[in-house]
Amino acid sequence: MNAEILRIHPDEPESEHIDRVVECLDRGNVAALPTDTFYGLAVDPVNLRAVDRIYELKTRARHKPLSLLIADVSQAYELARGIDIAFDTLAERFWPGPLTIIVKAGSKLPLRVTANTGNVALRVPEAPICRAVVSKLGLPITATSANLRGAAECTFANCVLEQFGDKIPLIVDGGPTARTMATTIVDLSGGGNSWMILREGAIPTHEIALALQR
Repeated sequence: MNAEILRIHPDEPESEHIDRVVECLDRGNVAALPTDTFYGLAVDPVNLRAVDRIYELKTRARHKPLSLLIADVSQAYELARGIDIAFDTLAERFWPGPLTIIVKAGSKLPLRVTANTGNVALRVPEAPICRAVVSKLGLPITATSANLRGAAECTFANCVLEQFGDKIPLIVDGGPTARTMATTIVDLSGGGNSWMILREGAIPTHEIALALQR
């Protein structure tokens, strides 16, 4: 079966097309979506078979947790525990945007999604398509980049198609992504005032430090 390419307006996503994506995820399938950085592979994170499929597609190491996209900050409080003022500060300053924040996972998330770390990586993207899908689904979606291990990240839908072919049933074409640099990842899971940059990306480390010093 060939992959379906579904064109969706990047700024004003059509509701009937969002419904089509949600139907795909509800059936436990994988959909490729444009985020504000790269195209990502989305599944329902509480469907463990779907989560396993992500790891299979990417030949991703099982000890690496999957990051999740959420629609707004309030959703983070449903998925995480021990959220403190550092999280609130970064979320208010940089969300929606290319910042992934690692915090302690709440009980609603399967351990497999956290790769048994007990932590979850969350982000509110500047990508209306993703936020619309999350809102309609009523759950976060996975956001690991839609590329094979060792291959370049994709900024166009055709790149996803070239790398995965018919292994993904649905690829959303929302045009080129707004950025060509990965998200910055900051780890707040240590609690207290501790924080650590795990990957510097679209947001420089000094901007994170400045926000947390205020």
